[in-house]
Amino acid sequence: MTDDEIRTILETIHTIATVGYSTSFEKPAYYVPEYLATQGYRVIPVNPTVSEINGEKSYPDLRAIPEKVEVVQIFRRAEDVPPIVEQAIQIGARVVWMQEGIVNADAARTAEAAGLKVVMDKCMMKLHRRLIGTQ
Repeated sequence: MTDDEIRTILETIHTIATVGYSTSFEKPAYYVPEYLATQGYRVIPVNPTVSEINGEKSYPDLRAIPEKVEVVQIFRRAEDVPPIVEQAIQIGARVVWMQEGIVNADAARTAEAAGLKVVMDKCMMKLHRRLIGTQ
């Protein structure tokens, strides 16, 4: 995916479901979604082990979220990605974003075949800072 395509995604989306959102401050799965929330995005935690993160209700899976999700941001091991992609398709997400270090080509092909855009092995925070800038 080109910088222009990623910039377009970042400029046109509003709601991000973060699968694997962590409660540990030092982990990227915590500070990346927190950064995105400070930049005006609605960030919804998806973590079945907690009921809320930073005052936001946490959901056990994507299907439990009662509002429209545009981007499914994934902080899970590569082998855990396929069922998340299936749920992203089921809920009508537009983009699947596998964070830095997460690569699953089969899941990416499944998402693309269903019409979703896929960003893989890229940090949403780093790309936002570089392509949009902090606000």
